[in-house]
Amino acid sequence: MSEKSKFSGCPATGIGSMPGGDAREAAKTVTGSFADGQGMPYLAELPARGPGADMIGRSVGLLVEMYGHVEPSGWRISDRPGRDTRRARSWLGEDLDALEEFTQGYGGLLKVQAVGPWTLAAALELRGGEAMLADAGACRDLAGSLAEGLRAHLAEVRRRMPGANVVLQLDEPSLTAVLLGRVRSASGYRTYRAVDRQVVESALRDVLAAAGEDGTTLVHSCAPEVPVALLRRAGADGISLDFSLLTEREEEAIGEAVEGGTQLFLGVVPSTDAATGALSDPGGSVMGVRTLWRRLGLNPGTLAESVTITPSCGLAGASPAYARTALAHSARAARSLADNPE
Repeated sequence: MSEKSKFSGCPATGIGSMPGGDAREAAKTVTGSFADGQGMPYLAELPARGPGADMIGRSVGLLVEMYGHVEPSGWRISDRPGRDTRRARSWLGEDLDALEEFTQGYGGLLKVQAVGPWTLAAALELRGGEAMLADAGACRDLAGSLAEGLRAHLAEVRRRMPGANVVLQLDEPSLTAVLLGRVRSASGYRTYRAVDRQVVESALRDVLAAAGEDGTTLVHSCAPEVPVALLRRAGADGISLDFSLLTEREEEAIGEAVEGGTQLFLGVVPSTDAATGALSDPGGSVMGVRTLWRRLGLNPGTLAESVTITPSCGLAGASPAYARTALAHSARAARSLADNPE
């Protein structure tokens, strides 16, 4: 590897969302699961509480001089902050209070998540009901507002948890659809025009820069065809994806990312209870990762430092008991990878 990963000492983590509506219980779980160097705790999202606690609503609450409210069709831009924006900000404060309580004296990596500018543009509606994605100027304004909001949010997290090294994760599940012109219009009868790759990359770079010159960033997508090379050019230090969706087409880009020092966050642990039986063997969960490494001709000795193990996606759809098990299993699987890289 040409350069050392910024994620040293991060064998495992979760994606972001957790089940239920109890902020203290969620904070206790994510900090307890990754205690003693077993991984990276994070600011949990609890979408079961309703609009404003969902991933889009939380990120709307972070925007500066841009507001949103809930319509039957989803989140729509507003002229002024209303009940839904205030609720989103209130829940974020509650979640920060809980995380602060359980990270007293903590000095390692700590992750916060926000929806990236392109998934947000695909999900947020303009006043007429079409997605912001349809308006290039609106997309630029949205990215600027999000970047400014994230700078303030990260400053607040660092103030509350002064010993932590705060990591910014952007969630971009719609990114591939944006690049390929697959995002459907409000009517559903057509799709929005594909956005130029350089425009996409530039906006991502600007938002990732909110982490600061020495900040650590990653981008997560649980969709197929993650544009790995584009995300690296935009400045992501790590890329998080669902390992089961990887195809041979992405393998060359994956190999180049590893050799360039980009951390891979590989979702190998099922994110719902339906697959409880898959959690009996930590070594089995990472067998495919070892196989990929051999196929790419990468040094097995770099596995533990290049890969962070995660669930395949957020855990909001799981039971609380399974969510705890999945996070603990991610840490065990990461240990197995480190102990037996070949």
